[in-house]
Amino acid sequence: MGIFSESTENKFNDLLEKAYDAEKGFKKAAENVENSSLQRFFNQKAEERQVFRSELRNELRSNGLEINEEDGSVAGTIHRAWMDTKAFFSFDNEESMLEEVRNGEKAALEDYEDLLEDNNLPTSTVNVLRKQRNAIESSYNRADYLEDIR
Repeated sequence: MGIFSESTENKFNDLLEKAYDAEKGFKKAAENVENSSLQRFFNQKAEERQVFRSELRNELRSNGLEINEEDGSVAGTIHRAWMDTKAFFSFDNEESMLEEVRNGEKAALEDYEDLLEDNNLPTSTVNVLRKQRNAIESSYNRADYLEDIR
């Protein structure tokens, strides 16, 4: 048995799936905007999530967790499909996408906070989670900024 409880393992697997979902969502958003600043922002966020997944997988495997990563969660697939529809029918799709980014980043922050409440996590795992959470929080704040400069 690994060092994580089954509940914690499930939360980590969910986090990995959601990172995959976010990566795909950001790539899709970059394809659907004309604004080059937003394209760069969305592409950077997609790359960041790919790195997050790699960091998390390495950290968890080194602590004995069996990774159970799928090709994104059902909720993430629905979210990406909704983003496609909203972009297609929206008169102001850049604003709609930024709103979706903020919603997604807020949910991600809640997931990270939930995991960080576990006092039994190894220090190295806590450090990875905090670093990633801080990057997401920065993105959450930047989505506001990008909305203002559009």
